[in-house]
Amino acid sequence: MGLGLAVLYSAGDADADLVWRQSLRFGIGIVLLVVASQVPPAAYRRWAPWIYLAGLGLLIAVLVLGVGRGASRWLDLGVIRFQPSEAMKIAVPLALATWLHRKPLPPRITDILVCLVLVTVPTLLIAVQPDLGTALLIAAGGSMVLFLSGLRWRWILLAAGLALAALPLLWGVMHDYQRNRVLTFLNPESDPLGQGWNIIQSKIAVGTGGLSGRGWLDSTQSRLEFLPEPHTDFILSVLAEEFGFIGVALLMLLYGAIILRALYLASQARDPFGRMLGGALSFLFFFYVLVNAGMISGMLPVVGVPLPLI
Repeated sequence: MGLGLAVLYSAGDADADLVWRQSLRFGIGIVLLVVASQVPPAAYRRWAPWIYLAGLGLLIAVLVLGVGRGASRWLDLGVIRFQPSEAMKIAVPLALATWLHRKPLPPRITDILVCLVLVTVPTLLIAVQPDLGTALLIAAGGSMVLFLSGLRWRWILLAAGLALAALPLLWGVMHDYQRNRVLTFLNPESDPLGQGWNIIQSKIAVGTGGLSGRGWLDSTQSRLEFLPEPHTDFILSVLAEEFGFIGVALLMLLYGAIILRALYLASQARDPFGRMLGGALSFLFFFYVLVNAGMISGMLPVVGVPLPLI
């Protein structure tokens, strides 16, 4: 978190207020983390259905009342604005782990179908906001719960085959801007001053950093405003330019240590509920890092997935 605040200070053009607000969020997050760690697993299982239903209700409210940049993703309550889709990243794995905890494992076909419904409904509600990146992450989190439940390989291979077969259908229902993101990812130089600008400038920032970087507070791509959203989605580009390959490698090692520790703790859980939920949330954290790193390096399309803890 300290590294994240340092890079945020640089990416935000030395804006101390921005760092203060982020520090406050970190502090609130730590308090909530400590409180959540004291809640017994049985309480989470009791609350899981209500948390899930409340999340669905908020997602429906977003479609009616939501605000956003060309999309309906936020609920504005006057004193606070928030994205209900963020809560569903935890609510969906929690609901699936609770359901499967009560059933014999590996799950039977009827239990698998129930889980698919629990995943599909919020995924579709989020996809039509539209927010395809978050929808895919929620689907991935739910899929990991099923995988960790001991799902038989024939079902996994069948699901993978159906997912590949559905890709042409997905292309047909994507919004124009989403299709443009994929096409730009494949060839950003085709529109260097438009759709390809973000990827090109991010890759320039990463390449400029070299082995050891230009130094803290010396990111030209950020300070000269070539790099879009340098303090949010593309903050890793700023870190790469200022601290180079060495800085990025050290950050990835820290992420790796966090993920491995989380997976170890999940494996030591006393019951399947803890193993499934802990493992799924650990993998979801990994997906965030993977997608953001791939996004800023041009290896994945830009989908607006932030880098955790930075």
